[in-house]
Amino acid sequence: MSATAQRLEFSPVQPEGMGRALVLALLAHALLVAALTWGVNWRRDAPIETAAAELWAELPQAAAPPPPPPEPEPQAAPPPAPEVAPPVVTPDPEIALERERVKRKQELALERERLAQLERDKAKKAKQAAADKLREEELARQADKKAQAAAKTKQDQASTKALEKQRQENLQRLAGLAGATGGATATGTAAHSAGPSASYGARIAATIKPNIVFTEDIKGNPTADVEVRTAPDGTIVGRKLVKSSGVASWDEAVLKAIDKTDRLPRDVDGRVQASLVIGFRPKD
Repeated sequence: MSATAQRLEFSPVQPEGMGRALVLALLAHALLVAALTWGVNWRRDAPIETAAAELWAELPQAAAPPPPPPEPEPQAAPPPAPEVAPPVVTPDPEIALERERVKRKQELALERERLAQLERDKAKKAKQAAADKLREEELARQADKKAQAAAKTKQDQASTKALEKQRQENLQRLAGLAGATGGATATGTAAHSAGPSASYGARIAATIKPNIVFTEDIKGNPTADVEVRTAPDGTIVGRKLVKSSGVASWDEAVLKAIDKTDRLPRDVDGRVQASLVIGFRPKD
């Protein structure tokens, strides 16, 4: 097969009616050109006519107002736009889970903060209660101290009065021993039969003086009055210096001697005075 035949075999197929279409196109262009030419010549050859007109009126008249403009015809309202349904968004499960986790975390944080605040309030209340209790205890202790001090002062005053009264009574009895026998038939007024006998003071002095250790040389013969308290059997249970001699060393020697004396002797009637005020002088 020749090359020309192969080329014609593979060339595109020519459409049918090409010649007729070409002829019709040429004819249409020719008609268009003729119409344009005739139109131009008609406009150029048309005669121009002129005319004049005169307007007059018997009486002057005012011009009528221009007619009102025509009212615009009402326009129909545009039809409402069709409602468009919002697009349906399918939630992402991962986003929903993440939001749920964040919300849960926030709730847990708020719950922890609430519990912590409760603990702080509880600790504050406990601390305040402890402080109030300590303050109340301190006030109670101070009140007790004041009450004890008042009671002790009152007791000391009562004891001082009682001792002074007892001392005066003992001094009166001892002063009257020289003129009283202490017997059942005694009639003196300085000491009565219930008091100690005339020799009881000397017996007590004879019991205590051997225990006095005093070697100083002092002027005069001062008296140290000491109150001695005894049990019913004569055992010394207490002593107190009620009047100092003015010589501290002599007062201390007398008190030490009483401490060394375990027991006082009984009187002639077998009794021991519960409390006696005894005077001690260094040169007797």
